[in-house]
Amino acid sequence: MHYLLQHQGSEEIAKPALGGIEETIIQGVQGLKLFIESIGALIIGIGVLIALFYLVKGLIPPQVESYNKIRLVLARYLALALEFQLGADILSTAIAPTWDQIGKLGAIAVIRTALNFFLAQEMKEERKAEQEPAQDRGLVPEPKEKKDSPSA
Repeated sequence: MHYLLQHQGSEEIAKPALGGIEETIIQGVQGLKLFIESIGALIIGIGVLIALFYLVKGLIPPQVESYNKIRLVLARYLALALEFQLGADILSTAIAPTWDQIGKLGAIAVIRTALNFFLAQEMKEERKAEQEPAQDRGLVPEPKEKKDSPSA
């Protein structure tokens, strides 16, 4: 299998044909990439449906004081899906990457890693806030009780 690439103008540059095994590996990696991207998309869809279920459940009758639990549910699914999407992007550059592809992967990896980091931080803060006992969060702090000091 031999094919030609057109170069600027009417020149044609011959590119060596890929062997049968190399072609099979490339097709396999592309299929795996598509499968992993689909899993990531499916995870996002499931997360959205579950969060929507909790939202509707909390609105009928109105009983939601805070949407933090719903946000946490969705954030967990988004964080997991981001990991799958990043894995798929890494696979796309596994077979003979160009510098352009490597640059795009680097940018995507940085953006997705930052998103994942901030999602994780927010989930951690939300969990901590849920575990703290309910406190009065008024503007004026309550005075602390003074201990009676023994007189000499």
